[in-house]
Amino acid sequence: MRKIRKDLGQRLKIYKAKRARSKSKATFIGITGSSGKSTAAGLLGHILADHAPVHTQVLANAITTLVDTLSRRIPGKTDYVVVEIGAYGVGTIKPMADMLRPHMAIITMVRLEHFASFKTLESVALEKRALVDALLPGGLAVLNADDPHVIGMASAKGHRVVTFGFSEQAHYRVTDVYAAYPDRLKLSIHWRGGVLALDTQFLAEHFWLPTAAAVAAALELGVPQEKVAARVAAFQPLTNRCDLLVTDGGPQFIIDVAKAPWHSMNLALDVMAKATVNRKRIVIGQISDYAGSTRKYAQIYKAAREIADNVIYAGDNAHKSRAGQADRDTGRYHEFRTAKEVSNHIKQTAVAGELILLKSSCNLHLERVALAWTHDVKCWAHTCGKPDGCVTCGLFEVPFEEHRNHVRERRHARRWRHFRRLLGRS
Repeated sequence: MRKIRKDLGQRLKIYKAKRARSKSKATFIGITGSSGKSTAAGLLGHILADHAPVHTQVLANAITTLVDTLSRRIPGKTDYVVVEIGAYGVGTIKPMADMLRPHMAIITMVRLEHFASFKTLESVALEKRALVDALLPGGLAVLNADDPHVIGMASAKGHRVVTFGFSEQAHYRVTDVYAAYPDRLKLSIHWRGGVLALDTQFLAEHFWLPTAAAVAAALELGVPQEKVAARVAAFQPLTNRCDLLVTDGGPQFIIDVAKAPWHSMNLALDVMAKATVNRKRIVIGQISDYAGSTRKYAQIYKAAREIADNVIYAGDNAHKSRAGQADRDTGRYHEFRTAKEVSNHIKQTAVAGELILLKSSCNLHLERVALAWTHDVKCWAHTCGKPDGCVTCGLFEVPFEEHRNHVRERRHARRWRHFRRLLGRS
């Protein structure tokens, strides 16, 4: 009975979501891609928020979140709805795309992630293409001109297409990309309105891609280019996606621990290679989709040791670095199993002003190594099973074994406050 009740409840939610979508007069924008979709969605929502009422759904990108967003989270007076769409396996995007029925579809890139499910780039491209195929008549596809698997979606059902990228044929052509920490990302975009010079808060050059995608979409939606440039300059990087934490008298942390697909590992190392600081350390955790590959971990170590003064491997795969005995003996390399051990080591050996990169998939929650410098971190569970980052979870100052009771008490207090308001009490 419980299973039947749950299934009927989910069907009712889907019905309400589809009904709400059919009645909405907002412009719906779906964004997907192997990387860059969260930043592109967040930035586009940030730009549009200064232009018209907008609702942005970012980070949580599964169908359950989309159902909740459509059925009950979108205010009535909303002109734009920006939604991030994620793929978790074959056939997962199409139900979301068909429910969203976007007026605009943005595709950032196609890379081989979730290898166990997709196996080939062509399979990933086919999955992402479902968002373009779901465009309403007269819809607009905003595509990465530099990615052949993305630009190949241009012929889908004859929708209008604009492109962005370094390609000479791109409608929004990117030039003059530069970032070398502490200098933040700058770039120029050539379009039919002229040349738009952009200053950003991003730390790395590869963020040109989500920036260009969001800017192209905003300009196509009629946002004045001066407003676009101002909003881009004010946008802060999303948490755990190559964002910065500068401590008082201690290290500087680049925190890039939301995901770690193989294709992005060298991009993170490139940030460190170009940074102009006196001392560099790199902490490597879990590589997505390649937990069992000693060769991948060894390749990353070889590249990281050429860049950093010290390399630290963390997690259950730390032993796969193939670091030489000389590096171990001289302290050039360290390995630890847990985030707590990494944190203790860095606390003991930190040098003021040094730059430390934390790079891992989300399961190790290595962001706690940086948070421990500004908060009293008490949750050091090796694997908590929560996909959200520690900042989103908000319970990193509560011991892990107390989380359940803490959440229960917080929920009870919230309900009690609501009940008192209903009674007219403060």
